[in-house]
Amino acid sequence: MSEVHPIAPDTNISMLAWLAHLRDVRRYSPHTLIGYEQDLRQFLGFLSGHVAARVTLAHLAPLEARDFRAWLASRMHDFEASSTARALSTVKHFFRYLEKQGTLSNAPIIAMRGPKLKKSIPKALAEGQASAAVEGIGELHLEAWVNLRDVALLILIYGCGLRISEALSLTHGDVPLKEVLMITGKGKKQRMVPVLPQVAEAIAVYVAACPYPFSGDMALFVGARGKPLDAAVFQLQLRKLRALLALPETTTPHAFRHSFATHLLSSGGDLRSIQELLGHESLSTTQRYTQVDRARLLSAYKTAHPRA
Repeated sequence: MSEVHPIAPDTNISMLAWLAHLRDVRRYSPHTLIGYEQDLRQFLGFLSGHVAARVTLAHLAPLEARDFRAWLASRMHDFEASSTARALSTVKHFFRYLEKQGTLSNAPIIAMRGPKLKKSIPKALAEGQASAAVEGIGELHLEAWVNLRDVALLILIYGCGLRISEALSLTHGDVPLKEVLMITGKGKKQRMVPVLPQVAEAIAVYVAACPYPFSGDMALFVGARGKPLDAAVFQLQLRKLRALLALPETTTPHAFRHSFATHLLSSGGDLRSIQELLGHESLSTTQRYTQVDRARLLSAYKTAHPRA
């Protein structure tokens, strides 16, 4: 006997319309859309069992706070609190869309509060560790041009504070790098980041050594077969480097973005400037780096002060 689909046609149509709205109007990234769809399907799947029927739009409007709390409780053992908070945000977003479309309204979900989250401190590397990583990653591969590529990519992420996706989205048309680089980040928001001479030089050396012919719209960073470089390949190189240099387990491409911000702050950079360089929408997101710098100062105090 075939399994009954938990989502009725009318709900499915509304869900697909919502996802299309996020893609075409709000310009959400494919990765974000996949996460939103998974969260909403998980909620509707739970609700199907909760009401013992395929979920129609008629089931959504009368839902009460206790129904949503039952869903949140069902996730406690299988999902992290941060994942559940994101899923609740997704469901709220979907209900707000339905209300704006005049389809239905549900006040309890809008008022629902998610699980309390521990404020995590960004995992930055020490300046010496970051420098050692930039030097060491150029010695992992048998092919010299691949080593030059990895050096260029890592110094770009660390030197400009980029996300790995932002770095890999650059094309050959962006080189030679000028003093300022225009980056398109999350939500298609653009920002300008200064380019250090060392970054521009590393990119130029890699491009000159790459055996594959470039064209203007071709990905700047390519893999061993000349295809656009997959982030997973570079992440694997960092895992090898982490073992070689005994770096923390948190040494990921994003850790170098964190290190960029932390090292700027410890050198006297102001939060507003760092916020703009990172492309953070909210200053509160950037303020997390003050906790990193405070922790570093306390560690230095405890290590060096004779009375500590």
